[in-house]
Amino acid sequence: MPLAVFVLGMAIFAQGTSELMLAGLLPGMADDLGVSVPDAGLLISAFAIGMLLGAPVLAVLTRRWPHRRALLAFLAAFAATHVIGALTSDYRVLFATRVVGAFVYAGFWAVAAATAISLVPANARGRAMGIVAGGLTVAAIVGLPAGTVIGQHLGWRAAFWAVAAMSVAAMAGVAATIPAGRPDGEVPRIRDGLRAVAVPRLWLLYGTIALATSGLMVTFSYLGALLEETTRIAEAWVPAVLALYGAGALIGITAGGRTADTRAVPTLYAGFGGLVLVSVALALTAGSPAPAVALVFLLGLVGFGTNPTLNSRAFGMVEGSATLVAAGNVVAFNIGITAGPWLGGLAIDAGAGLASTAWIGAALGVLALGAVALGHGRERAAGAVGARPRTKVNA
Repeated sequence: MPLAVFVLGMAIFAQGTSELMLAGLLPGMADDLGVSVPDAGLLISAFAIGMLLGAPVLAVLTRRWPHRRALLAFLAAFAATHVIGALTSDYRVLFATRVVGAFVYAGFWAVAAATAISLVPANARGRAMGIVAGGLTVAAIVGLPAGTVIGQHLGWRAAFWAVAAMSVAAMAGVAATIPAGRPDGEVPRIRDGLRAVAVPRLWLLYGTIALATSGLMVTFSYLGALLEETTRIAEAWVPAVLALYGAGALIGITAGGRTADTRAVPTLYAGFGGLVLVSVALALTAGSPAPAVALVFLLGLVGFGTNPTLNSRAFGMVEGSATLVAAGNVVAFNIGITAGPWLGGLAIDAGAGLASTAWIGAALGVLALGAVALGHGRERAAGAVGARPRTKVNA
């Protein structure tokens, strides 16, 4: 595997740490900025807004740029937003930096995915994407608690400075390892790119990504509350249990990367089927600590086991237009990240209880299984994915 792929994973780790660490910094930020905790929580929503918009917009605006130039520009802008955020005392300025930072982070995701795909043969795409996306998993395991510790001892601004420093380090890695110039040496045309991605089965895959991600996030978003209020685990032990989720996620994404290129459809069936079974079991045993703890680990395992396949499968459906294809992936994942917690919140507000989030996760997992079956059926009816004619466009 090229060193550049690992560098891209490191860059995702640096930026992903910023995406996740606010969960542990909100009280201190609210106190320092003179706002309420819910208002500080809107900074998380600001990041989600930037992520949803950034990938498709920047994929188009930077289509003429070599991948290395785009990646460096995105990282520089991301680092700058954190420097400004660390220096400001104005909540509105900080809110704006979160939107802009997420905007360029989404663009980085899209170009990084296209770059990783261009650096490896077709039979290694899943492994490459497992390494790149694994950076976010490591951010959840290492970056989130580390950012929280830094914030508790040195203040939330120190955590922002740390992210800025890691982003600059990632820039050095990108400059040293990513080849200059475009992979094909040509400038893609927007019309050709949009025509290439106007493929029904590609959009069915995007829908599958959104469903599966929602099915995972609807439970994960309220997992801490579920463990405390329903499972009755002591508050001091909740971080350790959540760390088990992170460990399961890391194992899942590593194993999924090994099967994504050779057994993509079976990996999706196994992962989504596992999501359904684990979600149902968690809903039924949420009041019992021992099974609930084990199921939290399994939730991370099955939830992230499909990630490399979902990230890489789209690139086999069209030739070229890789950055636009990757942008669609980013948007689909973030729709799921946004929709899952929203659906869970609706159920909880309606009085269904915290365990209802797991039932919703199971239902969404069933829908994801149906989407995979529909897509696979269409592929078999057409012959085979590789045998079908695909639109050739520039990357």
